[in-house]
Amino acid sequence: MTDAAPPPPVVHPPLPVPRALAYMGASVMLALSQGLGQGFVSANIPQFAGDLGTTTTQASWLVAAYMIPRASLPLLLIKIRTQYGLPRFAELGIIAYVVVAFASVWISDFRSAVVVQTLSGAAAAPLSTLAFLYMLEPLPQHWKMRLGLPAAMAVMMSGPTLARVVSPALIGDGGLTGVHLTALGMAMVSLMLVFRLPLRPVPHQKVIQALDFVSFALIGFGFAGLTIGFVMGPIHSWTDAPWIGMLLAASAGSLAVAVALELNRAAPLLDIRWLVSPAMLHLTATLFLFRLILSEQSAGAPRMFQALGVAPAQMTGLFAVIVAASLLGGLACVAWMRPNRVPALHLTALLLIAAGAFMDAQATIDTRPQQMIVSQALIGFAGMLFLPPAMMAGLVQALARGPQYLLSFVIVFISTQPLGGVLGSGLFTTFINHRQAAHYATLTEQLAASDPATIQAIARAAAALTAAIPDAAARRAQAVQQVAQEASAQSWVMAYNDAYALTALIALAAASALVLHLLRDRLALRMAPKPDPNP
Repeated sequence: MTDAAPPPPVVHPPLPVPRALAYMGASVMLALSQGLGQGFVSANIPQFAGDLGTTTTQASWLVAAYMIPRASLPLLLIKIRTQYGLPRFAELGIIAYVVVAFASVWISDFRSAVVVQTLSGAAAAPLSTLAFLYMLEPLPQHWKMRLGLPAAMAVMMSGPTLARVVSPALIGDGGLTGVHLTALGMAMVSLMLVFRLPLRPVPHQKVIQALDFVSFALIGFGFAGLTIGFVMGPIHSWTDAPWIGMLLAASAGSLAVAVALELNRAAPLLDIRWLVSPAMLHLTATLFLFRLILSEQSAGAPRMFQALGVAPAQMTGLFAVIVAASLLGGLACVAWMRPNRVPALHLTALLLIAAGAFMDAQATIDTRPQQMIVSQALIGFAGMLFLPPAMMAGLVQALARGPQYLLSFVIVFISTQPLGGVLGSGLFTTFINHRQAAHYATLTEQLAASDPATIQAIARAAAALTAAIPDAAARRAQAVQQVAQEASAQSWVMAYNDAYALTALIALAAASALVLHLLRDRLALRMAPKPDPNP
């Protein structure tokens, strides 16, 4: 943001319908390329570990490596786009993405995989912005917010879930080669579309200053530390790895120095004073709450079924339904989203999430993906009822302050979504790990050798193994092991049920707070003195 007055808006003639549809199709391809690239990493950690000859704990670094630049680079990329123009920004961004996608085909060891994933996250960072720009480019002004915003967000949010639908078919018996080639093919199609459908140029502004790079380095280090901490913290049980605490402390210090620097600049990278205003703090809290409760879908059901031994190929139907529900939520936003309906849409979304999470909280050890289709569809639909109206509210607030404030809001929104997803997933996973340990300890105490229920369970398991294991002692040992494994699986299901129930309670509490807020506003409006008609 600079003190210079923004240039006057440029009015372009409307595009022909076929060309407008081509621009919207390019937006879909760019959004899917970015979303699938992110989803391929998070959905296939065990496969990455197998291909690279590492443990799943080590392979989890690939998620952190990809998400770090996704969270921090938008801080600088939007200013680069403003100063050097949209066409150059789009062309260089998509070329970098294709080069990195080509390099990912040849990764053969863990170190090169981490480097390539970091570069892939950096190259994918511009794609979110380009997907928005290509969707908004052909639309008239009154349709940009109503159609362009929810359409772009629906496709972008569906990408990571769609990756779980197509990954089993792409992997097959050939490892991750099919995944990498698919990402490369989509990147090359995106490259062709960007060069065949150039964005309309807009007036340039000199907005980059030397201190921007200092602020970016400080904020980037802070975001990187938070990302690594909340990805690796639940894996290492937080306290088992002292370096995680030191990294989080250093990240907090780096962000504090960045805030102090930005508050004392005449033309800051971010307008901190506006970002900590009550309206923006409320919006930021709303977005973080959304990312937290939606972790029930990204970090809940897939990992619970993984703990129950369900293969990824058996979950494709569930994730396909979630993708369809998310797209339907986007269509609902197109039909119903208006500035005065944002609270109603948010209330509906929170109630649907609470209902879906409560249904999931009834899971048992025999629950399979087919039993969660309705509940997960409700949550997927609700997610798209929540995010586009929230972004529209933020854009309206930014534009009310002036066009120069739009930059700060877009930076915050694009940066905090991946960061909020990582933080929400980390907190959700930490809660589940804690509850699983507590439930397993309780179940283990109940599995005493003298307990009649335990004796009967071991006897049933041993009887089922009679044909396979003739030796009675070996058969009993195997039966005891099976009962212990069932207790472990049961403890995981109970932990996830606790997390689902907590998600439902948080969503209901948020809905109650929203209703009280709306009632307060209505009461304040009724009690306000009416203007004198005859002054």
